[in-house]
Amino acid sequence: MATLGFTLAGCATAPKGAVTPPGPPDADREGRAWVSQTLDELSLEEKVGQLFMIWVREEFLNVESPAYQALRESMSRFHVGGLALTVPVRGPVLVKGRPEEAALLLNRLQQESKHPLLVAADFEQGVASRLDGATAFPQAMAFGAAGQTEHARAFGRITGREARAIGVHWNFVPVADVNSNPANPIINTRSFGEDPDQVGELVAAYVKGAREGGMLTTAKHFPGHGDTATDSHYGVAQVTGDMERLEAVELPPFRRAMEAGVDAVMVAHVTVPAIEPSPDKVASTSSAIVTDLLKTRLGFRGVVVTDALDMAALTKKYAPDVGRAAVDAFKAGNDYLIIPADFPASWRAMVAAVKSGEISTARLDEAVLKILRWKAGLGLHRTRVVDVAQVAQRVGRPEDAARAQQIADDAVTLVRDGGNVLPLAASPPAEGGLPYLTSVQTRNRLVTVVLSRDVSGPWGRVFGREVRRRVPDANVFVLDHATASGRAEAVLQAVEEAEAVVVAAFVAPVPGEAEAGAGEGDPVGQLLQQILDRATDRTVVVAAGSPYVAQGFPQIRSYLCTFSSAAVSETSAVKALFGEIPTRGRLPVTIPGIAARGDGITP
Repeated sequence: MATLGFTLAGCATAPKGAVTPPGPPDADREGRAWVSQTLDELSLEEKVGQLFMIWVREEFLNVESPAYQALRESMSRFHVGGLALTVPVRGPVLVKGRPEEAALLLNRLQQESKHPLLVAADFEQGVASRLDGATAFPQAMAFGAAGQTEHARAFGRITGREARAIGVHWNFVPVADVNSNPANPIINTRSFGEDPDQVGELVAAYVKGAREGGMLTTAKHFPGHGDTATDSHYGVAQVTGDMERLEAVELPPFRRAMEAGVDAVMVAHVTVPAIEPSPDKVASTSSAIVTDLLKTRLGFRGVVVTDALDMAALTKKYAPDVGRAAVDAFKAGNDYLIIPADFPASWRAMVAAVKSGEISTARLDEAVLKILRWKAGLGLHRTRVVDVAQVAQRVGRPEDAARAQQIADDAVTLVRDGGNVLPLAASPPAEGGLPYLTSVQTRNRLVTVVLSRDVSGPWGRVFGREVRRRVPDANVFVLDHATASGRAEAVLQAVEEAEAVVVAAFVAPVPGEAEAGAGEGDPVGQLLQQILDRATDRTVVVAAGSPYVAQGFPQIRSYLCTFSSAAVSETSAVKALFGEIPTRGRLPVTIPGIAARGDGITP
């Protein structure tokens, strides 16, 4: 039985051949004086606090609430130097706030802090990854399919402008991983593709665009997380290639990022036996990887940041002494320590390590100096807060939304067209009628089955609405793992009667979300198989995310890929199904047994 799986961050002297990224704008004379004075005035405890970044969730917080008081304590007692903006999560759904709300919260926290806070976020699909109303972009692999570096540059520029408008200075993007392993459960569509050269070009373009937007960037996940088959949020992933492969596949995009001026490199919690033979050391705690390879051999002199320290790939190794992870990561060569599993314990461990001499004061000052220079270069020593009134002018501009939609349109790739299904025929528009009084009887001429990650979430809602806008009487089913079996009989009966069937499979990697339904008993996979058994020649399958879906269903005759589950990609898919836009995209990855990289049909 075929199955369908839904799971779907420097040396004192420059070494020879060093690449020196420009970093944020150089601090002016006043800024340089502030850096020097601040470094001299910081206590040991305050210096250690500058190395850490903790979560702040965008939600309304009363100043007396426990959550807000915990943030205040982190800033006052542990001198935290940075915040990573995210949002609350309810089940599989991100509870997004609004840009103005985020700006107000960050302004308030900046005013509460003794020293300026560096604020970061994981805006992999733009600011809309976390906040409604901002410009929403497709996932990175869609850019690989579109194949235009200017799209990636615009992506960086627009995201940078919107991020800075709300008070976020640093993005944990771009993903420089080369997704060469179709079984990778965590990178997948977060990567630009499987070709190191193309990935490098798009990474460099993003970095340049983000600089134009005033935003700091991060190439991740060093030394490469693309050829792995484990989600490092849950376990230890291994990069098995030898050094020759690493040089040919994994490292080139990071080199291109450095040449383009990337500000930071994020080190992954993966094991790399070709570089670090010790099985007890992941990349983020290996001096052979962080210092010898990244800083010395590749000559990177920007900020080196760990991936989140609360990920299981690391915490399982440090369960008896979780604070020790921060010490080992810093000793390995990381400058910035983000999202520790236990911040107070990690802070205390670092303070103790400096006091005992295990970490030298010179090494501590080197890392703190990088961070203070960033803050001065961003002008935070003069102005920490943003003008909230400007948010409505700089975030979510119509021309930016149009650019994001064009990118999604250009990415749509027709991999197979063998069922005489495409293009679908739209129905004539309904005549007259008042809102709420017009009714359309559902028919089975066009049956659309949305295989959603969770019916309580947004996946497939735009897709279904856009189908019905063109065919008002279309029968649209929205199903997930919990509902597929119970509604299978009704779906299959409709499929038997249909002239055309569209199945939209929403499969995308979700960091930190355990894989669900990938086994033989997967009800969603079983339903797709049953649909194909009954109506292969009348069915078009849309991979609304991972392009590898067809690998488990080789009998698919008509296959369309968007490489993204974003709303703009849902719209693009429907436009392509009805022949409203040409399918100009080309596969940025190989789908084993189905198609090769570069394939794509333009009818």
